[in-house]
Amino acid sequence: MSSADHTILVSVANITKWLFTEPEQGVFNFTEGDIVTSIAQEHGLIQRCHALVWHSQLAPWVDNATAEWTPEALSAVIVEHVTKVMEQYRGKCYAWDVVNEALDEDGTYRDSVFYRVLGEDFIKIAFRTAAKVEPGVKLYYNDYNIEKPSPKSEGVLRIVRMLQDDGIKIDGVGLQGHFVASRPPTLDEQIATINAYGALGVEVAYTELDVRQTTPVNETSLEWQANAYRDAVGACVQAEACIGVTIWDFYDPFSWVPYTFPGEGAALLWFEDFSKHPAYDAVIEAMKNGTVSPCKRRERRRAHIAARSAELQ
Repeated sequence: MSSADHTILVSVANITKWLFTEPEQGVFNFTEGDIVTSIAQEHGLIQRCHALVWHSQLAPWVDNATAEWTPEALSAVIVEHVTKVMEQYRGKCYAWDVVNEALDEDGTYRDSVFYRVLGEDFIKIAFRTAAKVEPGVKLYYNDYNIEKPSPKSEGVLRIVRMLQDDGIKIDGVGLQGHFVASRPPTLDEQIATINAYGALGVEVAYTELDVRQTTPVNETSLEWQANAYRDAVGACVQAEACIGVTIWDFYDPFSWVPYTFPGEGAALLWFEDFSKHPAYDAVIEAMKNGTVSPCKRRERRRAHIAARSAELQ
């Protein structure tokens, strides 16, 4: 991502997830998704669409403990759902998060209804169907805690290779980027991981970036947060495969964090009164100038000293 490429992206967030788009089998509801999409269309915004197959916010009729799905029946359900939802937004999405959060932290597959019945084939079915419905749209695998080298990031590489080996289209990996201010991945870790995905020929985007902190906030936590945002955006600017950053809502009252992590919040770039977090300026700085890791700073300093010493001799 060039630091000059500043394009506004918008995501439909929760409202096109399975629970809301197909609450009953064969009964589809696109009301709320259509509202966001119409706003994006009206204002010329690029829309990321999210998410077609996910174990959470799943309609109860799919993830029903008493349902005895056969592989054939559940495959047909996935195909119909992906087809109907994508057809509704055909031509209006830059990219789709086709499969979301299929991995556990150790890189193995999550124990979802899809995996229990279909194994990893559910991922193939979803991506194959999406590519057939709209060949021109970007198709992403999206997950969290995959922004630094780890067993989980290795699992993502495995998914990308699996799809590629079967000749199934996958265009990108989405790094959700739900960070904690006091312990985010480092700049170098993020660059290395983005480059590893990029080496497989896919693009990368930060798709849900936020940085939560203990509340009430203080000067130290705000500084940690600013550094975390700076490093994430700076990594995207510096890594060739990274094409953009989407923040998971724009001001703190809309954030999901306080409801999921009591005692934490203030994860976005604007406070309740719309004043800016220090992280806002850190993001702008990273977009303009990139971010240099401490290791690279030391290398540059040594080179500068060596060059200056040579001049003085």
